[in-house]
Order: sequence, then C-alpha cells, then structure tokens
Amino acid sequence: MNLLFEDDGQIKAGLIISETDASAQVELPGGRRIKVKGANGLLHFAAPSAADLMAAAMQQRADIDMALLWESAAGAEEFSFAELAAEYFGASATAVHQAATLLALQQSPMYFYKRGKGRYKRAPEDALNAALAGLERKARDAEQIEAWVQALLAGQAPVEIASNWVQLLNSPEKQSLAYRALAAAADRARMAPVHLLAKAGAIPSTHALHFQRFLRATFPKGIAFPLHAALPSIADLPTADVQAFSIDDVTTTEIDDAFSVAALADGGFRFGVHIAAPALALAANSELDRVARDRLSTVYMPGHKITMLPDAVIAEFSLDEGKSPAALSLYATVDAAMQVTHTETVVERVPMAGNLRIGHLDELAWMDPVNDKSEKHAAAMRALYAFAQVRAAARGDQPQNRVDYSFAIHGDPDAVDCRVEIGPRKRGSPVDTLVSELMIFANVTWAGALAERKWPGMFRVQAGGKTRMSSLAGPHEGLNVPHYVWATSPLRRYSDLLNQRQLLALVANDTAPYANGNAELLAAVADFDATYSGYGDFQQQMEFYWCLRYIQQENISKLTAHVIRENLVRFDRLPIVQRINDMPSQPPGMQVILSVAEVDLFEPALHMRFIETVGVTNTVDEANAA
Repeated sequence: MNLLFEDDGQIKAGLIISETDASAQVELPGGRRIKVKGANGLLHFAAPSAADLMAAAMQQRADIDMALLWESAAGAEEFSFAELAAEYFGASATAVHQAATLLALQQSPMYFYKRGKGRYKRAPEDALNAALAGLERKARDAEQIEAWVQALLAGQAPVEIASNWVQLLNSPEKQSLAYRALAAAADRARMAPVHLLAKAGAIPSTHALHFQRFLRATFPKGIAFPLHAALPSIADLPTADVQAFSIDDVTTTEIDDAFSVAALADGGFRFGVHIAAPALALAANSELDRVARDRLSTVYMPGHKITMLPDAVIAEFSLDEGKSPAALSLYATVDAAMQVTHTETVVERVPMAGNLRIGHLDELAWMDPVNDKSEKHAAAMRALYAFAQVRAAARGDQPQNRVDYSFAIHGDPDAVDCRVEIGPRKRGSPVDTLVSELMIFANVTWAGALAERKWPGMFRVQAGGKTRMSSLAGPHEGLNVPHYVWATSPLRRYSDLLNQRQLLALVANDTAPYANGNAELLAAVADFDATYSGYGDFQQQMEFYWCLRYIQQENISKLTAHVIRENLVRFDRLPIVQRINDMPSQPPGMQVILSVAEVDLFEPALHMRFIETVGVTNTVDEANAA
C-alpha cells in the first residue's frame, strides 16, 4: 500500500513500510525512509507505484482547467480534494485524478483557500477576478520590463526611462517598472546604471548629471521662483551727492556694493561704502523673505548660478550704472594719514557712475596717475587702495601668496563643443586688497554698532581656527577684529539681508526687528552654515569637473604639481589638490611630474601616475602655505 501525504507544505507519495494510527514509516521513491504523522496522510492507494502516481498526477495537473475546476466547486461551502476530483473527473476518479486535483488546489491559492487537512474552500468570485486581474497585470508588467531591458541593452533608452533619468539615479521608486527595468538591464550588461543610461543616450551630458543631482537633493521643488506680489514702494529717500562705482567680476549681475570718494580740504577724504538695500522692501516673513530664507544664499558654479532672489528684485536694487538705487551707506571721514576720525551710516539713493570689472583693473593702469583720463575713477581707487593698505596693516594682515582661478564657460555646458577657460588670479592684488579691506571695514563697523546696542544678528565668529555663525557678537581671530558681521551682500546672502534689517532699524532709531532669542533669527543662524557649506562644496565639485573637461579639451597628458606633504600635491596650472597614490612620500615644496592616467567625468575623478621629481622650486612658500 502507498501513501499520499503532505510534508512541510509539499505533496509527496511513498511506499508504506509500517503504519499505526499515529504515524507511518514510508519509503520515498528515492529509497529514503521518513516518518509521516497520521494527521499528514491524505490518501492510501495500491496502484500505481508512488513514483508513477506522482509523475502521472503532475502531467494530469497540467491539463486541468482551473476555471472549470473552480466552477465544479460551486455550491459547496467546503470540500475535500477527493470530493472535488469526483465532481471534475467523475465518480470514477482514480488515485491519479485525486492526486492531480490535490496538486491543483495546493498550487492555486487564487482559486481555492485551504481550510484543513486536504480540505478547501472556493474563493469568492470578486476576489478571484481581482487576483486574476493582478496576475494579468503582473504579466503585462513583466513583458513591459523585458521590452525596456532589451531596448537599453541595444543602446536605446525608452522615453519612459529617458525622461525620468534624474529620479531613477538619485531617488528612485524601486518598485516602479522603469527602475526594475534599469536595474535588470544594468545587471545583465554588468554596467553601472549611470553608464548604461549614458550609453543609451538618456543623460544629456555629464554636466547635467552633476547639476541635476545637486538640484534633486537641494531644490526638490525646482529652482523657479514662485509668483509673488509686486514690491512695496519705498519711502522717498535723499540722493547722495556722490558719483559711486562698483568693482566686480565680469560675470557679476547682483551688484550690491559700491564706493565713493570725496577729497577734503585738509588732505583727508570722505570714503563711502554703499550697499544695496533690499531690506527696505523685503519685510521679515514676507513672501519674498521666505523665498530668500529657504535658499539662504546664491549658489555659484562655473558658467551658471542660482540666485537667492528673483531677477526682478535684483534689478530693482542692484547698484547698476546709470541708476540711483536705494542703499545703506557707510561714510568714513579720514585724515591725511588715512586714520578714521568719524563714521556715519545713512539710508539714501546713490547715483551710480560706473560698474568697473576686475579683469580690466588687474592690469593696474589705474595705479599710474598718467592714465587718469583714460581710466575712470582711477584717482578715487588709488585713495581707496591707500586706505585699504592702512586698514590691512592695522589688522596685522599678511600679504597672501596664493593663486585663485577664474572659470569662463563658452557655449552650452551640456554640449560637446562647449569650451572652458581657466585663468589664474593671484590673491592680494591691489584690486583684491581694495575691495576686501573696504568690505571688512564696513562689516566690522556695523558689527560694532550692533554689539554696542547689544542687538543680535548673524555674526561671523572665529575661535580656535573654527568659523561659525552666531547670533551674538564675538571676535574673529582670522581677521583679527573684535566682531564681524556679514552685511555687504544682501542680494546674495540671507545673513546680510537679515543683518540689514537690524541696521536699518538702528539708523532709524527704531526697535530691533529681531530681539535677543528671536526664534526666526536663531533658526536662520542654525541653518545657514550647513547650507552655505553645502553650496560651497558643490561649487568646488563643479570647478573640479570643469578642470577635468579642460584636461580633455587641451589633450593634456602630463601636469606638474608641488608637494604639500607626503603624497598630497597642489597642481601648478589648475585648482586641484589631491593625493597621488603611487607617489613615494616627498618633502614639502618638491615639484613633481605626473601623467594623466584616466579622466572620469561621471564620478568625477582624476587618476594620475607619478613620473618623477623635478626639485624644490621658488613656489615652495606657496606649497607650505597651503
């Protein structure tokens, strides 16, 4: 006698060796003997053999029409597999028929629900229809996924994937068909998804890859400004009796600082530092203020920027040539020795006589009085530079021997023929000193005014080499000043916009908009450093990316660098600092020659190999300073 039984969820059959009411010893077709509990036995049969029965039952199971089997169970609340076999195959249903029916019942939970030992219940019609619809949908999904997989492997990105590549790479819905197709195709191709999408033409460029990744993480709602109400009108302001001028990079469109110079009869001067005044119109917690508060700063990168404020606001308050925009002006009266004898802060309109550009001024023609007729504002700039030198010396500032770099992107950044120019700009030039020292002077003066009133603000504090934003005034060790606040870029930084509100109230002798412990101020202080640092990291990443594009563009195979320490080097012609893994440890200042092994624009990454040392050159001071 043979026994059909259930073992750990599987239907099996075997020859009975011995049997009691509680259990049976059964020999399986392969010869292994097992103990089967009586509760798990389902059918005794004499013929055919256990092996033949299972083989025949599985073959018969394939021929069973599940819809008809389900219909055969109509009218019965609950039934055994043997009863259903008799309904489906007829009263003479054999052991093979019964076993085939049992297999069908067990393998079709959509059609039948298990209710006990060998007993089942027919699924309700609505539940069955829903399950069948789901099964059909899964089949269609599988077919769609496979079609997309084949397209990707053939180098063609389906529109459903190509149009959604940013989300698929950065924040995918892993149960979506598009992601499952991409993951499956990448697995079959043995290729990272990003490279597979690029090969299939879904990613416009490696530049778009990095830019869109940043946008997805930082601006998930996009960078378009929401519709906003018109700017409120500004009260009538006096117009200053000055001819102001700004000094900025050629790419600067948010011109928020300018200067003016008036010679005095005693040989001294009245210097003016004029700062755009958007806080006159952007009230705290207004619609536009919330936009600026959300962004906290303009985001910079080579060839592009994401402004903190809408273009219309920038156009209204930018200190553009030929206009007389509203400004918060700091005037400093200095004697012939360039010592400050008096300062005054006023709110006014400032006639803008010029927007000078650093690229031209770095040629230093303005330094020679012989060029005063051809160089606008040259005499004023020389006076400002003399004042800046005195201010720098008073702070104990040391001349900087460091080179910065400027980037110019010509063409569409996503286009293959886009070109990049990278040029050095030495820090500590006369123009650099002039601008930076006048900005420091204004920020220190205004920080002192707030600190004297014990008003809070967004102060820059540095102690122990760590710089942070603080709501309370404190020393800035790096600048060697007792207190320092950012207030000279209100079109570009939220800290400066907020601080300007405090300064406007101070000038008007009003109550401070932000009192000590103000929750909005403290939240802005807490958020600013992380956000501003994140923007800076992205700018550095994109500058590095464009350096790699430049290396490819110029077909550069070798580069020189100077050792900072051990195997960490600073490149001589590009703003890149990185470790050279195969380079033996070298002394600081050593110049080395490196070969370009691989440029990876996707990471981005630059792989270099060490060739040889050249020797210590006269740029050792720069390497040590780094």
